[in-house]
Amino acid sequence: MIDRYGRTIDYLRISVTDRCNLRCRYCMPEGIESVPMLQILTFEEIRDVVRAAAANGIRHIKLTGGEPLVRKGLPDLVRMLKAVDGIEKVTLTTNGVLLGLYLPELIEAGLDAVNISLDTTDRQKYKELTGSDELNTVMSAIHIANELDIRVKVNAVSLDLGEANIGNLIEIARQDPIDVRFIEMMPIGFGKNFETVNHRDLFKKLETMYSGIMIDEREHGFGPAVYYKIPGYLGSIGLISAIHGKFCNTCNRIRLTSQGYLKTCLCFSDGVDLRAILRESPKGTDIDQALRDAIREAILRKPGEHCFDKPEEITEEAGMNAIGG
Repeated sequence: MIDRYGRTIDYLRISVTDRCNLRCRYCMPEGIESVPMLQILTFEEIRDVVRAAAANGIRHIKLTGGEPLVRKGLPDLVRMLKAVDGIEKVTLTTNGVLLGLYLPELIEAGLDAVNISLDTTDRQKYKELTGSDELNTVMSAIHIANELDIRVKVNAVSLDLGEANIGNLIEIARQDPIDVRFIEMMPIGFGKNFETVNHRDLFKKLETMYSGIMIDEREHGFGPAVYYKIPGYLGSIGLISAIHGKFCNTCNRIRLTSQGYLKTCLCFSDGVDLRAILRESPKGTDIDQALRDAIREAILRKPGEHCFDKPEEITEEAGMNAIGG
């Protein structure tokens, strides 16, 4: 579907849970309460929303959380969504702790690719950031995913952890065709308390660290990353620069929270409550049509750009665990 700014909206990120098995300080530290499961969309309700979204031109689905793999039966949801007419790709973003356990079943269900969140390869820093000693488990999951020949990307939030941390993450891309991507911290939820690394400065540092780094114009997916190649590395390096490289003019996504609220921009609280349509519509309502209409109207109201550079204009108050990563 084309929005009022001429952008093709074909990508839906779906949070399947607000729960997580890590406690990353910038996302979901200790003390965050989860909502009751009765308030979370069922898999069947998510499928119904995706059917309506596909009727409006959505072609790519990203499953997120919280941590999506803490929700039981996730491969069943992948299988359900892959069967929806019009859906071309279903991918997953995970912290990797449970990925090694579930990946074979996810691949059998039709999962097309996986993004693994990892901000550092230093065990002590990982424990400090996440509140857990699971680094080796995550590194093993990266290896398993690569061996199972599913497309793998590693996502690192651009925290100021030093040049060595950058280099160690990039080493993941040396001998395996794994893209390592750095993501500027967005000032939402607990992320407001963390200063992101300016990606203009980060790229200058990469140019110093890696002689011959060059733009990589190959297609790597359907997100906003700008990719670069380092000579001799099988994987690529991606920069997702929401703050210092604003890409709103090409934004192709909408988001569904675990409670069924459809958001069209992270910056603003505006959206539409699809759970209310699913559960509270009067008897005799054509639910499928009501969902299609609501999604279409939300896309047509999608803002032209975010306001992360003007924090006083941000209206979204929820954290990323509630919105969906």
